[in-house]
Amino acid sequence: MDDNSDMTQTTGRLFDELGRLMTDAAGAAQGVRKEIDTVMRGQAERILNELDIVQREEFEAVKAMAQKAREENIRLEKRITDLEAALAELEFEGTPSGPPRPVKQKKPKPGF
Repeated sequence: MDDNSDMTQTTGRLFDELGRLMTDAAGAAQGVRKEIDTVMRGQAERILNELDIVQREEFEAVKAMAQKAREENIRLEKRITDLEAALAELEFEGTPSGPPRPVKQKKPKPGF
């Protein structure tokens, strides 16, 4: 029985050592993975910065500004159209007959 006991102890120690080795290898692999992730993330950030890519927040801010400018342009176009129509109506009412006369434009004062 002594031989079996020695064999069992040797096998047990072998499995213990193998288990420790595998645990250490898994820990080392996990450390290497974290290091690779860190390096890759740093490289990706460097590349994106070099490409001068806009961040999402900046893009959204510019998009909102463009939408506001578009709406303001539409409002101003309508106002110009309304003012032109009102001016044409005033010019037409001011003439007794025939086509409307041109309106004299005032010359700007110096300094303005």
